[in-house]
Amino acid sequence: MSTPLLSIIIPTYNEQKTLAKIVTAIHATGLTKLEIIVVDDGSTDGTGAVVKQLKKSKQIQKAVVHDRNQGKGAALRSGIAQATGTFVLIQDADLEYDPRDYSRLLEPLLEDRADVVFGSRFVGSRPHRVVFFWHYLANYALTQLSNFFNNVNLTDMETGYKVFRREVLKKITLTENSFGIEPELTAKVAAQRVRMYEVGIAYYGRTYEEGKKIGMLDAVRAVWVVIKWGVLLKINPKSL
Repeated sequence: MSTPLLSIIIPTYNEQKTLAKIVTAIHATGLTKLEIIVVDDGSTDGTGAVVKQLKKSKQIQKAVVHDRNQGKGAALRSGIAQATGTFVLIQDADLEYDPRDYSRLLEPLLEDRADVVFGSRFVGSRPHRVVFFWHYLANYALTQLSNFFNNVNLTDMETGYKVFRREVLKKITLTENSFGIEPELTAKVAAQRVRMYEVGIAYYGRTYEEGKKIGMLDAVRAVWVVIKWGVLLKINPKSL
């Protein structure tokens, strides 16, 4: 099956130790029609030097540098603006998500059964690391709240693996700068009534000591974003 060009956006903040490893893992998938876009969101740990080397060696196709840290949402906006592929995939720069799952993520899109695919950490039989109960509980609550407002039945709204047909993203104006980008993306995709699929993925979660960045304040912000867009899109479905 021929694969159209896949744009892979990697938002990066202080991932000097893992960025090159994740790019290597992407190339190990065997996919050849790739447009890898790294967005260095104001890193201070030497990530910038890694990005330059990856660009020089042509392991990535595009690099965007923010002069200060603005958040995952801002990084994704910059990456999406650079994407030209038929499909756009979000890949975190850490090693929590495994590019070997690309084939299962792309399958519903390539078979023209889906317009958007979410990779769920909570369905299927792929391995996942046992980490924080409270993170799981917060994710479950946020996902159910999002489902209520958006009338969908996702199991993992906050997943870091989301793949879109690029024309779906072109209809959206994103505003969130931080991790609130996940519920905003979900709400604005669901409002388009496009075909959404979930597939089970592996998950190798990190601890805070290992570099995990999302915290309780991000969860509070996400609640606000879910409610805000849930209400606004009901009032005006075209306010994408």
